[in-house]
Order: sequence, then structure tokens, then C-alpha cells
Amino acid sequence: MILITGATGFLGQVILNNLNLLQVPSVSLGQSAENEIQCNLANEIPEIPEVDMVIHAAGKAHSIPKTDEEKADFFKVNVQGTENLLAGLDNNSSLKKFVFISSVAVYGITGGTEIDENNPLNATDAYGKSKIEAEQLIINWCKAKNIEYYILRLPLIAGANPPGNLGAMLKALKKGFYFSIGKADVKKSIVLASDVAALIPKLNGKSGIYNLTDGYHPTFDELEKELAKTLNIKNPLKIPQTMATLIAKIGDFMGSKSPINSQKLKKIQSTLTFSDKKAREELGWNPSPVLDNLDKIVNSKP
Repeated sequence: MILITGATGFLGQVILNNLNLLQVPSVSLGQSAENEIQCNLANEIPEIPEVDMVIHAAGKAHSIPKTDEEKADFFKVNVQGTENLLAGLDNNSSLKKFVFISSVAVYGITGGTEIDENNPLNATDAYGKSKIEAEQLIINWCKAKNIEYYILRLPLIAGANPPGNLGAMLKALKKGFYFSIGKADVKKSIVLASDVAALIPKLNGKSGIYNLTDGYHPTFDELEKELAKTLNIKNPLKIPQTMATLIAKIGDFMGSKSPINSQKLKKIQSTLTFSDKKAREELGWNPSPVLDNLDKIVNSKP
């Protein structure tokens, strides 16, 4: 039996659907009535039946905190929620494996190539720091109980109705509001949700921390054009670099209401890729290039 948290979330749905397809018995834990175990992990210690494996995909992400209270929410959900989950599992005698869905945000960097798992964890934002704390809680707990653990650090995740930056990009393209900036030649790591879901049931005997990517790291230009092709629309219009810089500076004065500012522009225009070599060598990770599977993002339902 597998316990999954966050089964109603973007990635969680894909993981649960794959388990069902494989006819693997599972039980989901979360706040909504869709879950077999209804519990708010941020505030409660759950009652959990005997399970062999836990997939902890629940967490707070995809928002930028504007107040101290909103920052604290990341730690309440991601850290306290993990502590409560572990407390609920303390007396579970059959548990053998623990999988945690983490993020490359723990590295706290906006630029670089082939960043591997040995890179320092320098996150300064609430999301990244809360993920670091949650990772350590899980590692310490699993080591103390001799349980296999797998910390999966994910970059941009592609799938049906994706959240975050990819989702915003897709919506803007569909509405004709998306503009490509300059050469759009920076590369970003990305991974298919379906590939992550397919890997999890196969994890065996190699406790550790693993970056997962598609191994190709497409440029913005490639991603924009392939998405436009899949959507059967024209390639997005290009904005010269000088114009983008000017718009970003105006955004600096507008504050949080602006969709773009100098900091966001710098992030967009910095190559940031991660190495998945360790996962390939130790876990048999063999992902599909996202560019070859854009129909799963554009045309599929979750």
C-alpha cells in the first residue's frame, strides 16, 4: 500500500493516476473530501494505516509572499506539515520507502549550467528555505528508522494544465499576449510530470537526493516555437532587448502590480540548467525530451 499526500495537486494527480494505471493499491491524504484520509497536515497529526511507501507531494508553492504572514505559511505547510506527517508515521512498522517531491529552488541560484546535487543550498526565499528544512527532517527521520528515502529535486514541470511559469506562458500564447525577448537563447531545465510519476514506483535501494530533468534543457526560442506549432498559431512576436529592459525598469516603479521588472527579466534571461547524471546512473532515469511531448501539455487533460 502506498500513501500519497498532495494527490489533488498538479503533480500529485499524475502520480496517483499512474499508480491506478499500474493497479498499485494507494491511499491519499489531504484536506479535501476527495482524499481517503482527510487531514490538514499543517495543523494536525494524521492517523495513517500500515503502508509500505510514502509519496509526499503536498506543499505550498507557486506564489510570491508579500507579507511576513504569507512567508510563515510556507514553513507552516512545508515544514510543520512534514513534521506532522512523520509523527503520524512514527509507529508504522511496514514502511520501507519515503519519496519527497522537492525543488531545485533549494539551491537559491538564478543562473548556471549543469548544477548537481553537491551544489550548496543557498536559498533565501521562504519557499526554498522551507523545502531545505523539510528535506533535512525527512533524511534524519529515515536514517534513524533505516527507511529508504528519495529526495527528488524538480525544475519546471511540464504536463496538462501546468502551474507556474510554464502555465502562464501557455495561457499568454493562447491569448496572443506573449512576446519573445531578444534572441531567447537561454536554456532552462524542464521535466515531464509523467516521467517523474513513472520513475517513483521503480525506486529501489538507492537512498539519496536526485535532480530530475529531461536532459535536453530547451532554449526559450525552441520552447516558444514548438508550443506555437502545437497550438497551431503563429510564432510569438519578438521584443528587442532594449525595449524589454525599458519595460522592466518601468515595472520597477509600478511595484508588485507589474508583470515584469528588472529582477524578473534577469531571471528569465539567465541560463539555468541542472544535471540529472546521478539519477541516470543510480536510478535508471531515462526521461523523454519535453519538446517531443508538448501534446501532453497542450492537448491533454490532467
